[in-house]
Amino acid sequence: MVIKTVLLLFSYDRIILIWHHLMKYPTMKLFSIVCSLVLLAACSSDKAQPVSTQIDSTDKKESIKPGETPSATNTIDTAKYNELITYITNGDTSGHWPVKGPYPLPGAILPFKRVVAYYGNLYSNRMGALGKWPKQEMMQRLMQEVKEWNEADSVIKAVPALHYIASTAQPLPGKDGTYRYRMPLSQIDTILNWAKEIDAIVFIDLQIGTSSFEKELPYFEKYLSHPNVHLGIDPEFAMAGKGNKRPGAVVGTVDARDINYVSEYLADLVRKNNLPPKMFMIHRFTQGMVTNAKDIKLHPELQIIMDMDGWGPPAKKVSTYYSWIHPEPVQFTGFKLFYVNDTEKSGEKEMMSKKEVLKLKPSPIYIQYQ
Repeated sequence: MVIKTVLLLFSYDRIILIWHHLMKYPTMKLFSIVCSLVLLAACSSDKAQPVSTQIDSTDKKESIKPGETPSATNTIDTAKYNELITYITNGDTSGHWPVKGPYPLPGAILPFKRVVAYYGNLYSNRMGALGKWPKQEMMQRLMQEVKEWNEADSVIKAVPALHYIASTAQPLPGKDGTYRYRMPLSQIDTILNWAKEIDAIVFIDLQIGTSSFEKELPYFEKYLSHPNVHLGIDPEFAMAGKGNKRPGAVVGTVDARDINYVSEYLADLVRKNNLPPKMFMIHRFTQGMVTNAKDIKLHPELQIIMDMDGWGPPAKKVSTYYSWIHPEPVQFTGFKLFYVNDTEKSGEKEMMSKKEVLKLKPSPIYIQYQ
């Protein structure tokens, strides 16, 4: 039995500028909500399936064995794909990994590359590494992390990413009552321009409040139609499944049907625009943040990453990974490292080392710094 206590801090930095043309933040009191949630969850006791590198098509339900040539429309290096899928499984014997699914379309990033992302918002130096330092210092730090990940693992090349929170949860409902604020599109343009300077991937991250993915995705579609732009969603601040409570009052949730809606939306964009597969990243640090994970559908047009978002000392982070990410496999896994919360707030001298992260089973293919 695993007992977890999750501490959610909702700080003033979440209250991003309501009008982007204002030159300064208005004077206001710090707004913070401390929410403690005790979750009880049994370790997975499902019958384990034999570990295999066999990959099944979820659409046609036909087996594709390692080395076997897939359909003519799929021209990725399937032998290399299978080899690296086995590699990141990292010797796991639970039967959960590797996940069976369709081969991706050509141009897929995973598992051929490991994505190393700086996450955050340009209006806040406390929401993540992306906005923590001035531009040049931030990018130098990111590229140094990429270099060190390549030194830690010479098999899978690390590549940089800028992961921008494009819609932020708010403590107040706003004019439309959704408890979310969309960043100015000019900010996304800035991130895209920065990414070009270091040949980085871009993620747009959504905290939807009491809005819905049906309403939010079209607003960002022109960016998601770019081949270099991918998507992240944060169930922590998706409140429709929690009675439309204010973000921060409780930890939010999304169901597999919500994730499948987003997946279909992204897959359709890939097909319509003849794009390489989109990465679709989902934050998670509790069981309830993602419900019915077994029903999440996979697509050749997508690569779904379940990202372990919890902070704390190494033992707590590893426990969270093996409690909520490992026993409910979807496709790929990610791992978040916090420059402040994993050290100063956790009483630790330093974050988990890259070697420690790489020992996890399966090995995370997406690394995010906040």
